[in-house]
Amino acid sequence: MPATPAWPPKSAPRLFVDHELSAGGHVTVWGPQAHYLSRVMRVTDGDAVVLCDNVTGEWAARVLSAGKREVQLCAETLLRLREEVPDFTLCAALLKKDRFDLVLEKACELGVARIQPVLTRRCVADKLNLERARAILTEAAEQCARTALPLLLEPVKLEAMLKQWDPARALFFADEAGGKEALRQFGTHQGPAALLTGPEGGFDQAERQAVRALPQARPITLGPRVLRGETAAIAGCALWMGVAGDWGRTPD
Repeated sequence: MPATPAWPPKSAPRLFVDHELSAGGHVTVWGPQAHYLSRVMRVTDGDAVVLCDNVTGEWAARVLSAGKREVQLCAETLLRLREEVPDFTLCAALLKKDRFDLVLEKACELGVARIQPVLTRRCVADKLNLERARAILTEAAEQCARTALPLLLEPVKLEAMLKQWDPARALFFADEAGGKEALRQFGTHQGPAALLTGPEGGFDQAERQAVRALPQARPITLGPRVLRGETAAIAGCALWMGVAGDWGRTPD
């Protein structure tokens, strides 16, 4: 007797929606999401789609009707609860658009809880399109099967961020001028944490001194070479998740 095919199949499209989901709840998607389902994935009535709402978790849904401009679905089965991620914030200096896009995408894949764009004196970019940035994070979360979207905060000047810093959160400072061993620092830390990485031109001396003056700051090194801003952000997040984050957790 042939085995019953898994439902939903692993090939089912995956989307984040703005509505909180529940068993039997109907959802309608428009615009790019509808185009993706109907024109790219070619879904038809009865097909499976995996939906996430960033509130309850991940649901198996069924297509009720697939049109050119809208697709109607019905949530049926809760597959996974919304995941818990480590209380870890990436404070990344703004970079040129394509490079910061890469940071957003990879930080999401790596499991960062929050992303705080930072404006420093040597930043080449001084603005961030938040709507576009959140779309990049959503697409990355859909691709990597994440059920919790990272919180993207509005860009803030470095000085302002330091003034309002949470005294309970450690700030690991990726200082190209050097610091203590990163692996040792990460491995012994418990509690809320953040990583600060710099822009294309690095931090200037006044900024470096201001960060180091923060009681919660812990200067670290990310190796013997000077890294690009995007490399430092991605490598630092990966190092954190591997040593102190959730990479040792058994997948659901």
